[in-house]
Amino acid sequence: MLEWGGGCVDGTYGTNGTNGANGTEGASREGDPEGFLGMVVFGMDLAWGERRPDGYCVLRQEGGVWRVEAVGLSRGDEALVALVGKAVGDGAGFIAMDGPVICRNETGARPVDRQTHVAFGRFKCGCHPVNRVLCPRPLRVAARLGAMGFRPGWTGERTLAEVYPHPAMVRWFGLTERLPYKRGRVAEKRKVFRELQGHLGKALAVHFPEIVVASSVRALLREPWTKDVEDQTDALVCALIGYWHVAYAGRRTQVLGDLETGFLLVPEVRPESALEAGSDGGQGLGPA
Repeated sequence: MLEWGGGCVDGTYGTNGTNGANGTEGASREGDPEGFLGMVVFGMDLAWGERRPDGYCVLRQEGGVWRVEAVGLSRGDEALVALVGKAVGDGAGFIAMDGPVICRNETGARPVDRQTHVAFGRFKCGCHPVNRVLCPRPLRVAARLGAMGFRPGWTGERTLAEVYPHPAMVRWFGLTERLPYKRGRVAEKRKVFRELQGHLGKALAVHFPEIVVASSVRALLREPWTKDVEDQTDALVCALIGYWHVAYAGRRTQVLGDLETGFLLVPEVRPESALEAGSDGGQGLGPA
């Protein structure tokens, strides 16, 4: 059985509550490569409502090589669940979903939602409140995935985890605050989104050089902003968060919250490994 633990819980960093981590980005990972054979990481930018499609990204390990196999859009619960089934089958899989997988409270916010404002507020990365009234679809999808054997948590062969892209990007990119690419006029969105694409291209080369990047992803990182392009890009970030967690065996992941009231995962990056702020226009991509 594949096992990886959360290296950081409730704002502490490193293993067993220490402040630090071993290894370097781009070097060999800390997990057991043999345990990853045939594994799939499925990144999911879930639409919380019923109107918009979901972004998805499939990362697959075959023959000792990780590849971004596909990025795309899916509409509705049935199509999304079918895509997961096709991508993962009966094998090992880690679903990294930008959306709640656990929520007990009918109203208000979860404890983990409040924790994000303490941990990431200075980066303008506090998350929106989650409750069962506001978020019926994510919990419905989580239940469908649970019926397929994906268990909420951060360890196991078939795992479903909530991930949080905004602080992940702040840390990977070495930023002082989140990139505001989701609000404003279209012209402003396109400008900020272009910055994000440049940072993400660099991050693939610096933090994930071992991942083979499909031509579709290269093309995606050069597309001007549209909501569809944004959702697919967010799904790629979700998949990279999931991959980071699996490949480092959880030792470089911050786990906020708990399995009872809700949790989310954020990569932990040593400051000297983060990118310097600035964009290269999306040219700094990993291998093709």
